[in-house]
Amino acid sequence: MIYIWLNAVPILIAAGLGFAFGAVWYQGFATSWRRAAAVEGTPSADPRILIVTFAAEAWLAAILAGALILMPDQAPLWVMTTMTPLIIWGGFVLPTTLVNHRFQGRPWRLTIIDGGHWLGVMVIQAITMQLIGLSAPPGQGYP
Repeated sequence: MIYIWLNAVPILIAAGLGFAFGAVWYQGFATSWRRAAAVEGTPSADPRILIVTFAAEAWLAAILAGALILMPDQAPLWVMTTMTPLIIWGGFVLPTTLVNHRFQGRPWRLTIIDGGHWLGVMVIQAITMQLIGLSAPPGQGYP
C-alpha cells in the first residue's frame, strides 16, 4: 500500500474533484432523487456525513490509483484510463447498488441516479490522476 503514500496528492485532488462532482450531480437531480429515495425536505448537511463521504471518495481514489498503476501497458493509456473505472464500476459498484435498491424496494430511477453518480466520480478520478501522474512503487511498472 506504499503506492497510496507515493500518490497522496493526486489521490486527494481526485477525491476532491469526485466530491465536487457529487455535489453538482445531486444538485441537478435533487428533486428526482428526493422523490426516489423518499426523503422529505433537504437532506442534512451534517459535517460528519461530509467527512465520511470525502473519506470514502479518497479511499475509492486510492484503490483506483492502484488499479491504474497495475494496468497492462499493451492497451493505449487513455483507453485503459477510461475503461478501468468503467470495468470496476460495472463489476462491483453497479451490481451492489442494484441488489441493495431491489431489496429495499427503491425505484429504478434511484439506481440510475446513484449509479450514474459513482460512474462519474470514478471516471473523473481516473482522468485526474492520469493527468497529474501516478508513481509506481519501486519494482512496479507504470505506463
